[in-house]
Amino acid sequence: MNPRLNIVTIGVNDLQVSRDFYKKVLDWEPAEGSDENIVFFNQLGIILALYPLNKLAEDALVSPERSGFSGVTLAINLDSKEKVNSLYKQVIKNGAKSLVPPRETFWGGYDAYFADPDGHSWEIAWAPFWEFDEQGSLKL
Repeated sequence: MNPRLNIVTIGVNDLQVSRDFYKKVLDWEPAEGSDENIVFFNQLGIILALYPLNKLAEDALVSPERSGFSGVTLAINLDSKEKVNSLYKQVIKNGAKSLVPPRETFWGGYDAYFADPDGHSWEIAWAPFWEFDEQGSLKL
């Protein structure tokens, strides 16, 4: 078996609000199969899914209660500091909560953090040593 991360599903409180946030702010189009119960965004081979938090917790047989840091961040990697700054300004202007404003990092890059409408932590990052393929995917 070849292990592969195919879908990352995040629980949301209001599916329409979250759908609108990702579509409007990040310009991500909902993929085929999206409907009033679930939203999929194709990220070049990995799917980000939005699903009602209470239903996701019920399906996983866990409590939907959340508090504090979940121990997970999602990342958008870009090819310049200027693009990090631009995207950060865009998400904050459109309702995301600032967690860490753009900054130089200890690892030689540049990043910022924001929280989406449901409090999911996102990093926007650039590093001088990262390369991207022709589709825009990070090559490591």
